Amino acid sequence: MNNKYKILYTGLIIASSIFGLSSCSADFLNEKLITTESTQSFETQEGLDKLSIGLYQNLEFHFNYEWVYTLWQYGTDEMAVANDGIQEPYNSYTSAFDPSRGTGMPELWDNMYSGISSANILIKNVPLYYDSGNANYNTRLGEGYFMRGFNYFRLVCQFGGVPLVKEPVIGAKTDFERGSIEDTYNLVISDLKEAYNLLPASVSETGRLTKWAAAHFIAKACLFRASEMNDSWNSSYKTQDLDDVIKFSKEVITARPLCNDFVDLWNYQEPNGANEKVTEVVLAAQFSNDATSKGRYGNQVHLYYPSLYQNLAGLKRDISGDREFSRLRTTEYALDVYDRVNDSRFWKSYITTYRCNNPTGAPRWDTVKVNNQVVFIPDASLIESIDPKTGKATYKQKFAGGAEAVRYIVNDAGDTRYSVNKLYPVAPHTFVRYFEGEQKSYIGNHGNSGTYATKSRYVALSKFRDGSRTTVADQFGCRDGILARSAEDYLMVAEAYGRQGKYSEALPYINKLRERAGYADGEVRSKNIDGGQAYKKNSAGHGSGTGFAVYSETNTYYESNNNMPETTASTKSVMQFTSVSDIFNSTKEFYDVLNASSDAEKFMIFIMNERSRELMGELHRWPDLARSKQLEKRFNAFNDGSVVTGSAFKASKHYLRPLPQTFLDAVTKNGQSLSAGEKQAMQNPEW
Repeated sequence: MNNKYKILYTGLIIASSIFGLSSCSADFLNEKLITTESTQSFETQEGLDKLSIGLYQNLEFHFNYEWVYTLWQYGTDEMAVANDGIQEPYNSYTSAFDPSRGTGMPELWDNMYSGISSANILIKNVPLYYDSGNANYNTRLGEGYFMRGFNYFRLVCQFGGVPLVKEPVIGAKTDFERGSIEDTYNLVISDLKEAYNLLPASVSETGRLTKWAAAHFIAKACLFRASEMNDSWNSSYKTQDLDDVIKFSKEVITARPLCNDFVDLWNYQEPNGANEKVTEVVLAAQFSNDATSKGRYGNQVHLYYPSLYQNLAGLKRDISGDREFSRLRTTEYALDVYDRVNDSRFWKSYITTYRCNNPTGAPRWDTVKVNNQVVFIPDASLIESIDPKTGKATYKQKFAGGAEAVRYIVNDAGDTRYSVNKLYPVAPHTFVRYFEGEQKSYIGNHGNSGTYATKSRYVALSKFRDGSRTTVADQFGCRDGILARSAEDYLMVAEAYGRQGKYSEALPYINKLRERAGYADGEVRSKNIDGGQAYKKNSAGHGSGTGFAVYSETNTYYESNNNMPETTASTKSVMQFTSVSDIFNSTKEFYDVLNASSDAEKFMIFIMNERSRELMGELHRWPDLARSKQLEKRFNAFNDGSVVTGSAFKASKHYLRPLPQTFLDAVTKNGQSLSAGEKQAMQNPEW
């Protein structure tokens, strides 16, 4: 094998491998792993076709393993450490979060540079070895530019300026210098604009890049460059960048219409089904139930959001309920940011009920004591049988197979309906956010769910649930991973107008999403739909082996909203703002908590809140809060990691991740390893 191309990888310089395709369906991009291609094949049209398809596996990285939440969700206002805090330092910014830490920073570095290496080969070799008259010529070149720009964008969002490698590396090379943040953004935006000019508007294979994916990320990169994080140098770019955000995002909005109903995005029923081809999705990493294309990891995001259910009486882990690694616990902010009466996005994003799938283990109506005091005695109607010899009563089970077994009540402080004692006559396991007499708190203990004292019980995000896995223990999910959808383009247009002070022009784009978020006339509000339902079409079926599934088709909408009268009236008009003053005068956007006074400050807080409501948990949050410089305030206000560990977010340090130690240890200058001082000079401040 002629491995003449080298790549920057794990801080070391090693031979590259290729991920290619041996066959392809006409319906969707079907990636199969190839690691034996000679790099001489990259000097042929067929080899470059394979290389281009191999590049798509680079997108899968962002959904493959634990780094998906350590880099993009931990340490923010939306999610905190759940039952398993194996990666706690990423959330709480403790001293264990350092340049040597894995499961995040080094893996991102390695994989992005691996993709950049392949992209450089495409950019270099397509003009040399690809028939310029071939219909795919521009597409292949555009794919190279997109992947290089996209990967550098993912790096600059975390690390700031990074080494800029723009040519295939031939032979051993270890002397790399960092580019500035400005130079890195310039390359990102230049590459994405090249891709935009080269890529087609439509494709025959689902998953292939289009010019709209390029347009989306041009807008996003321009918005990032124009954000507060870069205020020390970005003044000469801001005007054009904000204009470009508006221009390119509007194009995406036109080309990729929104789904009619927010739940259509999460109504996953089977791999490669209709749900994975909705128009709103601009770019997705392609996963499926095809074993040959799953790669090493598959899509594992479904593992990290669920709260524990398998250790509750009457339940056990099954395919429909996911294997609950329980890494990400929903914060109080993430619950309160929604209008939970009128905004359907909350109820279409979270799980609040579970069914009994283990009926023989269901709990019984027994006498309950708390601190040696009897707080509940079942009456005679709850007796199943009495032992004639001992006179001991056996009580009936609280629920049967298929019945509601777990209920989460998402109530507010001041609710007098619940206390510890009042829960015992309740049949399902019931977890309540606020008990009678408890005060509102974002990081304190209250209720019996959702705080750092009860990390295993919380209202879990449902967006990534995957009932199509092959076994109960299977970590390899089959769902596509959404990297971009046009709803975010509405938010980016609105933010760009807001940054220009054109708040009235931002309003229609905000209202478009909020109108969709409202309940439609006749809509049933107590209905739950998420990807757990895919178990119904899954040959593995009911993984519990009992004929029942944990997946529930109901929610606790009415009970959580204080037993309000049932209704099917539309809330679409209620969800929309009549003027920008509705935004600035709102008492529900945490302006007081985050100390906002000016309209500009309030608008940026509002837009970040609206991003939460629309994009909750979709792996955008840390970069969003970092680039807008809202991370410190929101972490301290809403993430109890600051209380649990006693650590402190340090703005002069934590707005950038440290460069991986593996890279610093391998890079050289004039043929020599860097000294400790030179490593420190290359590293980000204070790491």
